[in-house]
Amino acid sequence: MSLLPRTAEEFSSAEYWERFFKKRGEKAFEWYGDYNKLCGVLHKYIKVQDKVLVVGCGNSELSEQMYDVGYKHLTNIDISETVVNHMNQRNAERRPGLTFQQMDATQTPYEEASYQAALDKGTLDAMASEEEGALARNMLTEVARVLSVGGRYVCVTLAQESVIKLAVDRFVQLGWAVRLHCLQEENRSVEDSFALPVFVLVCTKFRQPMPMPILEMCLGEDGAPTRLTQVSDLLSAVREHQAYSVLKKRLRTSTDASSNLSLTLSHTKTGLPRYTLTVQDCPPGAKVPRSNQFAIFIVPQGSETAWLYSSSEGRRQLAASANFRRLVIVAMHRNQEYTDMQDVQSELSPMVMDLAPPGMPANQQVPFLSVGGDLGWREEVSRGVSELSGEYCVENVKGEDGELYRRLVFLSNAALVQSESRLVPSNTASGHKKKNKKKAKPTTAPSTSSTSLSVDSGFLCCAHHEVMVAGLTMLGVGTPQNKDVPVSVLLVGLGGGGLPQFLRDFVPNVTVEVVELDPVVMHVANEWFGFRPDDRLTVTLGDGLERICALEKEGGRLFDVIMFDVDNKDSTVGMSCPPAAFVETSILQKVRSLLTPRGIFTLNLVCRDSVLRKSVLERVSAVFPTIISRKIEGEVNEVLLCSHGENATSKAATILPSLNQAGKSLQSALYSNRTGPNSSPHIDIAELLKDLKIE
Repeated sequence: MSLLPRTAEEFSSAEYWERFFKKRGEKAFEWYGDYNKLCGVLHKYIKVQDKVLVVGCGNSELSEQMYDVGYKHLTNIDISETVVNHMNQRNAERRPGLTFQQMDATQTPYEEASYQAALDKGTLDAMASEEEGALARNMLTEVARVLSVGGRYVCVTLAQESVIKLAVDRFVQLGWAVRLHCLQEENRSVEDSFALPVFVLVCTKFRQPMPMPILEMCLGEDGAPTRLTQVSDLLSAVREHQAYSVLKKRLRTSTDASSNLSLTLSHTKTGLPRYTLTVQDCPPGAKVPRSNQFAIFIVPQGSETAWLYSSSEGRRQLAASANFRRLVIVAMHRNQEYTDMQDVQSELSPMVMDLAPPGMPANQQVPFLSVGGDLGWREEVSRGVSELSGEYCVENVKGEDGELYRRLVFLSNAALVQSESRLVPSNTASGHKKKNKKKAKPTTAPSTSSTSLSVDSGFLCCAHHEVMVAGLTMLGVGTPQNKDVPVSVLLVGLGGGGLPQFLRDFVPNVTVEVVELDPVVMHVANEWFGFRPDDRLTVTLGDGLERICALEKEGGRLFDVIMFDVDNKDSTVGMSCPPAAFVETSILQKVRSLLTPRGIFTLNLVCRDSVLRKSVLERVSAVFPTIISRKIEGEVNEVLLCSHGENATSKAATILPSLNQAGKSLQSALYSNRTGPNSSPHIDIAELLKDLKIE
């Protein structure tokens, strides 16, 4: 590896190759692969009887080996006098018909259409960096001139993007057919293997230029060609293969428990994502049985967004529980059909072995693990497009607890469930069901059809929604002294409508106004999540910030609770909820002015940036003297319960103990109110009030 040029420009220098070959001597330089690796694709495109021009032959053994198997019409040219003299001397007796000539490949004396094939092993790569590619273009023009109709330019290349683009653009311009093979790696030792794969570019000359580009990509020497429409698509495919090869090299040479390397496997014909594989290694020093080298874990369909599978911490916990040296966690994609575990295993087995840990014995068996031995179940019930949030889908899934759930997912961030509700048979009240976290073996499909299911409005799937409801204890909702006191709520962010409907159906004397920016979200909530507004639950379509400003300007209307539960579409910011503008000081002051004297501001905060989180807390605390926070276990979410008033700070030390009794009153009030279609709420206020923290 020390003989590889340090800079690409060196490849094009005649002086470099003079120095290189003198230093290398008799040992052939085969970093692009030897004859054994290349023979399959060479024999596919170059006939034994063809007259072949080998450009930039170097001291490679390739021409000698081709000659030995019957290729007797090879003309080898190279710019280096040293290598030409050496190769002629080496083959004078043993291969008298094999000739080597010193020649510039951009200017040859050969007649037009005098060769049926031109073979290039690395020469294009060497020339492409010189004179901004002019040297390489001249060489390709010369190759095109000397090839006959039906002739092929066969180029072995590492396919650096600028190089392959130069060649493909040139031959597409000439109207030739272009095919690119990515060769499979041999079973070489780690020390001898090179990170980048070798490609073979095959360009075929037609009598009449093709009106439309013919661009094809093949995996391996015999892989079925995939037709591509644009040069950019071909370049993208090359990058994917190169990245995969580098990833394989990294994985077979080292382990790293802190890394979360992942790759997506797409369907060959459609190009759609089919599997996402994430590699999780065990930490150094972990006591792993010698037989537990490598395993594959199949995530049940519909469970991809669960903390255990979607977060770094969760995957580390899963790997520690499985106790293998390396665990590959496989998630299945939407819009793909999976028959059963056996078929998935058969499909993945050839590829996942590329991700095995270093030093794993070749005959080591690799187990496939899953929850209950099943693939889970997912059913897409609706799909559409929002102008504000892009493409979305509504799907039913079977959770690991055995229950059915309906989800809204925006496909621009498919790892995030926007809204979720539990489903029950339409003729079944939910009051008898208990919230159950215990895992149960999922079945292949539910016995109840989707059309006979309805949303259980008494069940809040999102833990932060439960905490937001529990925060009503700060108002004393349900206590004897507040028995008939009305509660007004302003909620920014509708989602599937689960939170506002729960408030309307179970909180006594409540009125709720929801502000939702996206009319498509409103439609989905109505159509698929059973959302039904009425005189106690109204929706204002529009921007939440504009609504707050308008309410302040109008004056006269105050709220007991203002809730922010709105996501941030800007993924470049380290805060995914809420958008940064919602926690600017000017907005927070307007929120405070819209609260009653006893009112509270409730914020769902999702912030991965510790510095940004600190800044948000400082701004909120400057407006609201008392902030009680509650982290959501296994998630980034935390709920901030914020109160204001002159004596808020002095009450901070005593507020937590007082919430316990208020929590019992709220729990009782929720059960006794029951104005909704379901018989009772599934929420444990006392449990939710644990682990509260005063900021």
